[in-house]
Amino acid sequence: MARYVQAHASDAKAARQQVETYLGELRTTQRYRFYRALQHPLYPILRKVTRVPEHIEHVKAAAARGHIVYVSNHKSHLDYLIEPLMLDDHGIRPPLMAAGINLFGGPLGLLHRHVTGAIPIRRNSKDPIYLITLKAYVAELLKRRDILYYAEGGRSYSGEMKSPKTGLLQAALQADRASLSVVPMAVSYDLVLEDRILSREAVRRRARPFTQELAEMIRHAVGYRARAFVTFGPAIPLSEYDPESRRDLVSLVHRIQHDVGRLYKVLPTALVASAMRPQITRSELAARVDDVIAVCAAEHGNLAVKNGREAVDEGVEALIERGVLVAERQKLRVRDRVVLRYYARTIEHLTAGKGRTTH
Repeated sequence: MARYVQAHASDAKAARQQVETYLGELRTTQRYRFYRALQHPLYPILRKVTRVPEHIEHVKAAAARGHIVYVSNHKSHLDYLIEPLMLDDHGIRPPLMAAGINLFGGPLGLLHRHVTGAIPIRRNSKDPIYLITLKAYVAELLKRRDILYYAEGGRSYSGEMKSPKTGLLQAALQADRASLSVVPMAVSYDLVLEDRILSREAVRRRARPFTQELAEMIRHAVGYRARAFVTFGPAIPLSEYDPESRRDLVSLVHRIQHDVGRLYKVLPTALVASAMRPQITRSELAARVDDVIAVCAAEHGNLAVKNGREAVDEGVEALIERGVLVAERQKLRVRDRVVLRYYARTIEHLTAGKGRTTH
């Protein structure tokens, strides 16, 4: 970092001050005892979500070998709570997290900086001094802590998995790779708490301030219940990758993205949404879901159900309660097409171009 400042900055003193400013912004502390105590005030929300871990043994094996970079998809603001608590449930200390700097205002910012240990990230920054400071800071943290980051940057407003960002992965490759590994992981919900908020922001193509969204999330939490599946994959040793090779970086990114896509739990609500028509009988829907299941199985998807009838029995009722579908006489009808498409797109990485998934 010092070499970069000397070589590229016309005013080395100003550049050094900028580095110090960025380091102060990035500095974070996780107070584990207080972190665990957060479960109590958050109980009204957490009790609505049943946490279901899969293959936690991969994490324990990786932790025995050294520090871990957890790389996850990003579905909901609940991810910040559910995934670390899933690790804590199994005796694994939660990692520090990388989160957008928009989440660091007011009391929530103090909570992130001084309790949860979240690292504020300027996602769209092009400032080379900021980027090199961030990479150096993360590389230093990885000498003594684990880190979790969301490869997509932010949540997907339209439902599908977004293209991954590489900045923090580049930083990890600059750390001590001999004992460092990546654990890909995927989080999936029967129903996403902010599904209506996200799907409509995708249509408007703009996001609202976090405080407004938080207020609406609280309103939508009334009557909300869901399972949260967090599935962990086998660790990827970073010692196999050259930090100076662009090809190695691209190869690693593609490998992680592929693994996360196959770890993602394919739940009944997504299967029903993918197969749904504007109007359809339950038996016709079950047959169409069977086709979607066959496509997902061929792509080695992580299926929660074995057949269309089982998916319809579980998924339809959940979507009716959510106000997405309506049962009328012998047929099911779409009530909220925008939200239905959101759920269909959550498995598009498995079904795109392969199935008959129109609404």
